[in-house]
Amino acid sequence: MYCIRCGVQLVDGQTQCPLCATKMVLPEDLIRDTPLYPKNKKPQANKRRLWPHVVIAAAFLLPMLIVLICNWQLSRDVAWSGYVVGALLVTYVISGLPAWFRNPNPVIFTPCGFAAVGLYVLYIEQMTGGSWFLSFALPVIGGIGLIVTAVVTLHKYVRKGLLYIYGGALMAFGAFMLLMEYLLVITFEGIPFVGWSLYPLVVFGVLGGLLIFLAICRPARDMMERKTFL
Repeated sequence: MYCIRCGVQLVDGQTQCPLCATKMVLPEDLIRDTPLYPKNKKPQANKRRLWPHVVIAAAFLLPMLIVLICNWQLSRDVAWSGYVVGALLVTYVISGLPAWFRNPNPVIFTPCGFAAVGLYVLYIEQMTGGSWFLSFALPVIGGIGLIVTAVVTLHKYVRKGLLYIYGGALMAFGAFMLLMEYLLVITFEGIPFVGWSLYPLVVFGVLGGLLIFLAICRPARDMMERKTFL
């Protein structure tokens, strides 16, 4: 018999783990008439503590306020501090906001993260006076976000076929590189089409095709599992 908490091997009949002091429930205890818990007392679920999330939010909010105040004191505007505040907000939306929920759904928070990145890039374009958001940044962020969200959704709700999912995602990323280079050419004048996107297209295509081949061919998949211990 082994401890259910730390895995230490116990002597037969031992009722308490010598390492972590966890009480053991023996088989004979399960068939006796005496209840394991006293009457009118039920085990309560652990309550979630909110103070760590509040501290993390304050850790993001405090530097935002400091940067805004310093920028205003120096130049009576919030020009450069907006970049810092925007970057901190994007980081918090991606890493800190899901922690407020007991079981955050990645299918929801993944597109929210890409939306936050898109808004931040739009702010940069407006502050720099550019005209590249609609023709380049939005399609790139939206395309990558769509692929990643699709992979996350399939990984969460589809129990089988993960090799097909990851293989198809790699091939989609490779094809998306062609679109990205084309958007660069039509958005920014003077950039020629040199075909650098063909290299990631070939690499991601080969890797994605390999994963799909392993998904189809069971003997090859078994051999790969034995070689890589996966």
